[in-house]
Amino acid sequence: MAPRSSLAPSRLVITDVGPVVDGGRHPVKRVVGEPVTVQATVFADGHDEIRCVVSHKPPGSRSWVAEVAVATEPGLDRWAATFMPLVEGVHRYRVLAWIDEWGSWRQGTQRKIDAGVAIDSELLEGAALLDAAAARLPKKVREDLTDAAAALRAGDTTPMTDVGSPDRPSPTDLVHRSLENADAATSKTVEVLVERERALFNAWYELFPRSWSPTPGTHGTLRDVEAQLAYVADMGFDIVYLPPVHPIGRAFRKGPDNSQVAGPDDPGSPWAIGDDTGGHEAIHPELGSMEDLRSLVRTAAANGIEVALDFALQCSPDHPWVTQHPQWFRHRPDGSIQYAENPPKKYQDIYPLNFVCDDWEALWAACRDLVLLWAAQGITVFRVDNPHTKPFAFWDWLIAEVRERHPDTLFLSEAFSRPAIMHRLAEVGFTLSYSYFPWRVSSSELRQYFTELATPPSVDRFRPSAWPTTPDILPWQLMDAPRSVFASRALLAATLSPSYGIYGPAFELGENRPAGNGKEEFARSEKYEVRAWDRSDPESLRGLLTDLNRIRVEHRALHTLRTLHVHDCDNDALLCFSKTSHGGTSVDPDQRADASILVVANVEARAVQAGTVTLDLGALGVDPERAYQVHDLLTDLSYVWTGERNYVELHPEVQAGHIFRVTQA
Repeated sequence: MAPRSSLAPSRLVITDVGPVVDGGRHPVKRVVGEPVTVQATVFADGHDEIRCVVSHKPPGSRSWVAEVAVATEPGLDRWAATFMPLVEGVHRYRVLAWIDEWGSWRQGTQRKIDAGVAIDSELLEGAALLDAAAARLPKKVREDLTDAAAALRAGDTTPMTDVGSPDRPSPTDLVHRSLENADAATSKTVEVLVERERALFNAWYELFPRSWSPTPGTHGTLRDVEAQLAYVADMGFDIVYLPPVHPIGRAFRKGPDNSQVAGPDDPGSPWAIGDDTGGHEAIHPELGSMEDLRSLVRTAAANGIEVALDFALQCSPDHPWVTQHPQWFRHRPDGSIQYAENPPKKYQDIYPLNFVCDDWEALWAACRDLVLLWAAQGITVFRVDNPHTKPFAFWDWLIAEVRERHPDTLFLSEAFSRPAIMHRLAEVGFTLSYSYFPWRVSSSELRQYFTELATPPSVDRFRPSAWPTTPDILPWQLMDAPRSVFASRALLAATLSPSYGIYGPAFELGENRPAGNGKEEFARSEKYEVRAWDRSDPESLRGLLTDLNRIRVEHRALHTLRTLHVHDCDNDALLCFSKTSHGGTSVDPDQRADASILVVANVEARAVQAGTVTLDLGALGVDPERAYQVHDLLTDLSYVWTGERNYVELHPEVQAGHIFRVTQA
């Protein structure tokens, strides 16, 4: 039996719609001013022409805005259109398509005219199509179409070729407008989470407040950090990240270099959270008070900086939760609580929480309330410790709960785990993620990894943050390495990724002594002792970091990962890549901010490296028949290049690489 319906089945097929994350179960990621280019495969039986639009609905709007799609690959039926989200919130898009009977008629009728065939019947058919379209339009604009229909009936073919004018739509424009009121084939609606620009473009500076006392040998405070914020602000960092600021447990406290025995004056690891003065809701008494934190947040904001707190959901054996909520922890057969282990490492000073315990709902709510507590103090950025050891469903729920109350909140995932796990955390709501950058060293490794991250589907869900080191990680290439290698890693992190960070001042001072235990760990790790840093050291990378952050802010091309393009070079010790502006916002109104950026970096950085780069001039927006200028933003020197092949030479003791602004000469 034939199917019964008031409408005939659609002849159109819409498939392979993107960008989309996890089949549409999670939103696509963007920031304000970052375009969304929607693509889809749209086709129908036969040879009729198709009208296709991408319809976009901003948050809070009742109406959809249509963007006309164009056929990008006609032979493959691929269509695309771009819309620009200009406000934060959840945007929505969908793809609509119609059989374009008028366009099909015009095409077929024109062929007959070209072949000298009579078209009397065709003109009547065209007039009927215009009448049908007019009936779908408001009365005030119908007249133009009915006049065009009358012209066709009179034998005048002008409506076929009429292109209209800026103040008068053509018959074709009006027909296409009328289709929006007709039944359309429609894709599923896809959500796009649009966040503030700092969700994508940011520069982090990590510091341990206890090491920032102006008096060496004494425990620093939050007030000490506040008094020295100008040091960080002057370098151009916009996020100051503090490891856990909570009380530190005494039980099984670790000593220097993670030793099993601590002396009476050893401060312990900030990640062993909680003692008899409080847990995650409290501030370590030696660091200061809640008002001290609020004061730090206010002063930071006045300097264009946000304060990020570490959110580490684990407890020391002294944490109040251990006695108040023992059911929130895993217990061994002998009744003792299971401490953290990463064999052969043992962390007797840390008890993990059990997020699937029988009382999980109360535990989840308590963790959410901790984030809300700190958000109430003005904290809108959280670096989350080891999120991959907690359920994905927990993060999906918690992040949504927090953002419902504090939409601007950003979450950085510290999950050096398998790719699928890292990407899943991004899908369920993490704004940013640490990346494999510490272990991508060679030009081929960097090329492969960042090209992957810059390409869908990764780029639509996963925002990498490039950190050369962390307090936990001293990568092998930086062990006992000269200043030039640190400079190279800083340049690569700051230019490859829109988000990067340094563990400072250890990084800018070139801290390079390994623990000597065969692992990628620092000797005298600041995790276990108070350090005094000589930030006035003339060998500091402070000047380079300041230049890098200035260049990043002033040039929109470095605000995105999407336009990354790696160029060829005949020396594997050199990495050459470019980025172009994505049209986002910038504090610099100068048009130079829209220029292409070309980076040539010495990834080996222990010896002079030279080579010939072969540039894809089309990717740089350069006319291959004309000379072009490359201006080094680090040295303020300019060069005139011609053609695609050009010679570069980098001396590591002078500079780690070139950051060129490319303009047509």
